Amino acid sequence: MSTTIKDAVVTSTSDREVHIERDFDAPLDRVWDAYSRIEQLSRWWGRGHVLDVERWEFRKGGHWRFVEHEGDEAYGFEGRFREITPKERIVQSFEWDGMPAHISIDTTTFTDLGNGRTRVTTDGIFHTAEECAGMLASGMEGGLNESYRALDALLAENR
Repeated sequence: MSTTIKDAVVTSTSDREVHIERDFDAPLDRVWDAYSRIEQLSRWWGRGHVLDVERWEFRKGGHWRFVEHEGDEAYGFEGRFREITPKERIVQSFEWDGMPAHISIDTTTFTDLGNGRTRVTTDGIFHTAEECAGMLASGMEGGLNESYRALDALLAENR
């Protein structure tokens, strides 16, 4: 059963918190693999642009660092994994080079909706209200939705 995919719903739940929710037309196992297997993640993360994976340690305490390339521009992102519960939840820090030292802690949960659909929910908390507002003003929502559209395309392969 295919459903029309909509953009992620991004809401501010407090002056320091952001809630993101998006449903995918793919079973939980496939969505989890797209988040946890670097050969898949590198194809959709960063809006589907060329992504240099400088570091990928998918384990508790592990470090990751990506640099996304769009034309002549490069955007760096990194973090560390606090918790990984397979097919349920990933808790990690997130830092964008465009706002250095302004780190959010993001909790991403994966929910099997049945009928081959999965909900991905991310709750991010920032140290200050200004950091949260800065990230929201950075174009985060547009970039996130571009990445999710690239993920949709990846998940549609070999259905």
